[in-house]
Amino acid sequence: MQIVRIAKRVMRATIPPALFIALTGYFGWNVMRGEHGLHSYATQLHLLDEARSAQQDATAEQEVWLRRVRGLKEGALDTDLLDERARSMQNLARQDEIVVPYAEHDHLY
Repeated sequence: MQIVRIAKRVMRATIPPALFIALTGYFGWNVMRGEHGLHSYATQLHLLDEARSAQQDATAEQEVWLRRVRGLKEGALDTDLLDERARSMQNLARQDEIVVPYAEHDHLY
């Protein structure tokens, strides 16, 4: 009879703390490693940083292309500068132009 009382007393003394420790361990594990835990949160923050940097790269590339397209519009080109640049690159001159020769080591620009 006394062994049964001792067993009941031991069970009453150990089962509630053991259940509490197990429940605390379960919730602690879920806080750290669960689907919505701290490790998942850190992973999501890392993915967010990567997405933001990709967005910045895409925005910068888009700005470059917009600048190039704006440069192709009719009002953006100066015909005299375009003609001058084309002639200097092709090394051409018209009949009525004065050509000043210069040596290879004397660059104009």
